[in-house]
Amino acid sequence: MAVLINEQIKAFEVMLTGLNGEKIGVVSREEALALAKAAGADLVCTSLMSSPPPCSLTPKGKGKDKARQDAKTAGKGAPSHGGKSGEKVKELRFTAHIEEHDYDTKLRQADKLLRGGSAVQIVVKASGAKEGAAAKAVLERLLADLKEAGRKESGIQTSGKGSQVKVNPL
Repeated sequence: MAVLINEQIKAFEVMLTGLNGEKIGVVSREEALALAKAAGADLVCTSLMSSPPPCSLTPKGKGKDKARQDAKTAGKGAPSHGGKSGEKVKELRFTAHIEEHDYDTKLRQADKLLRGGSAVQIVVKASGAKEGAAAKAVLERLLADLKEAGRKESGIQTSGKGSQVKVNPL
């Protein structure tokens, strides 16, 4: 994540926050630079992903420190698919017509992962579109059995050849 300071900021307008965290609002780049100069501060922009970009006034010389600190924290934790950064998501695969013993084994594994703090992506494969209802039934049974260890993140996603759901630890 790039942090831009003072003249490096090229946006015409910025969403400005003052030295004490007070919201100043949308101002022109020139006005923001003038306010920074008058206060003896740096104008620091931490995100270019929004329009206008959010910028803040920081004490002179602290902008580079903030940039280094932000870059250091951005490098920690591998990106994951959705959810919190650095979160580990384990995938468990089932079949729509799973044997009882296999179901119990996978259930214990999912329970152990959830109690250990990992999110679990549960995927139930169906051999054909007609088995979609059986796949969804297996997922609903799993969610009921895992309610003490985790909670589903969103609804059950069903496609032609199976269903899946992500379960987060409590």
